[in-house]
Amino acid sequence: MTYLKVQGRDNLVKNSRTNFVVNTNRSEYDEYKSRQKKAESMEEDLAELKSEMNEIKQLLRNLANGN
Repeated sequence: MTYLKVQGRDNLVKNSRTNFVVNTNRSEYDEYKSRQKKAESMEEDLAELKSEMNEIKQLLRNLANGN
């Protein structure tokens, strides 16, 4: 497997077989993974809040209808 340097970016290399660009800077990679995990967590929280809001709306509808 051969890696080619990406012009103008010291921390990036390109896999010549797959054409994938790889970041060779471990700390930048760790920061990326941390941001990705945080974003996934926020998406899960948002989905949970939406579900809870729908449940609250349904309970209010039931109260308004006398059920």
